[in-house]
Amino acid sequence: MLKFLSKVKIEFNALDPRIASCMEFLAQCNARKAKESNPACQLQVKRRTDDHPPQITVTFVNGVEEAFDAASTPAQTIRSMILEKGQMLETEQMFREAGEKWPVIIPEEELHQSFPGTKPRKAEEKKQ
Repeated sequence: MLKFLSKVKIEFNALDPRIASCMEFLAQCNARKAKESNPACQLQVKRRTDDHPPQITVTFVNGVEEAFDAASTPAQTIRSMILEKGQMLETEQMFREAGEKWPVIIPEEELHQSFPGTKPRKAEEKKQ
């Protein structure tokens, strides 16, 4: 997960009962495997004293920053969203390195074409 990130900022008030997601996410970031995937990723923990809701802010390696409401979003959901976006970044980089345009735009008519090794669906099959 950290391999896609350059910075992680976790903010919470230790007395807030809604900090479970922050604590779980912090534990995931501090795991040996996560740290080894990107030792350069900065991890900041800000302990707040006000009533600001728990928040996790991540900066992706391409500079895009995204903030998550950790009071209402489980750590696993945040992790899944980071992995999904990270895979998109890897795909984009792969296309750019190959000299291809990004994003890849597939014409609408090509989306409905049959391809070798596949059978076109018949009208009767579509109804079932």
